[in-house]
Amino acid sequence: MNLFKSSRLSGAFKIAATTSALLFSSLTFASAVNSGENDVAIHGYDPVAYFTQDKAVEGSAEYTATHDGAIYRFSSKKNRDLFQANSDKYAPQFGGYCAMGVALNKKLDIDPQAFYVDGGKLYLNLNKDVQKKWLTDVPGHLKTAYRVWDGIEELSVAEANADD
Repeated sequence: MNLFKSSRLSGAFKIAATTSALLFSSLTFASAVNSGENDVAIHGYDPVAYFTQDKAVEGSAEYTATHDGAIYRFSSKKNRDLFQANSDKYAPQFGGYCAMGVALNKKLDIDPQAFYVDGGKLYLNLNKDVQKKWLTDVPGHLKTAYRVWDGIEELSVAEANADD
């Protein structure tokens, strides 16, 4: 009996160790795209609607497409098809991380309602207050953000946001 209990405990420890390793690796995994639960980007909002309706519109699990390892949701089949025909045009800049955060050398989450379309590109921000700061000097912040993005794109969120 002791051998059986010992074997079960050993198996339980192996499962716990494997689970911990998987959890740790998912937390440190480098992600160029800001995707949340179940790899859904932009918190499930339709990236095409920002361009066609000039507003944040929730997408549906019925209409999805994958791009750069993230799942995008759309409010209609038409929007999904537009995205699939030209994903790079509609996907948010900086992998969907906060554009102002990138300019500050950070990978921050976004509020889908805090968006800005400029020059045919979609930029998202952490919240409306951060967006106000972003809008004070879009050309300057863009110049900095594009320069910084090359250095943090492949870093995990934890690595990008670590205090030096």
